[in-house]
Amino acid sequence: MTIYFYKVCDPYGCFSNFSLHAIEIEGTIWPTVEHYYQAQKFVGSLDAAIIPAIYAAQTPEIAAALGRDCRRCLRPDWDIVKTKVMQKAVYQKFFTHIDIREVLLNTGEELLVEDSPCDYFWGCGADKSGQNHLGKILMYVRNELRNLHSCKIITV
Repeated sequence: MTIYFYKVCDPYGCFSNFSLHAIEIEGTIWPTVEHYYQAQKFVGSLDAAIIPAIYAAQTPEIAAALGRDCRRCLRPDWDIVKTKVMQKAVYQKFFTHIDIREVLLNTGEELLVEDSPCDYFWGCGADKSGQNHLGKILMYVRNELRNLHSCKIITV
């Protein structure tokens, strides 16, 4: 059975980057994955000055709007690094928060799909033909956490 997710208020809403689960990366606590992801678009760019505003945005929706402003200059390597940035943030989110880690691990081997009607890169799009990179990252993180969870530390 495929598990579709999209809105925070829906079942599996914790898989959304808009879910209110803070992450700490490199000593900074970001309110959500969305805040972190949108800010990373501008690291080292001409518009890096927008990063504090994204960080301080009251909601992930506001952070997303700031980061999606097409008048701003993205970092030159963004298309190359964006999936790694997302993977790092999603891993940190589920590594940090035990409650949602269990939700993710309890999905077993099910296919996870971001059911975004308009995003054909991170989600499946309206016609379900999208690349579903967020779903793929979640399944990768699920596997990594499962492997980490199954490792036992042996002390002598």
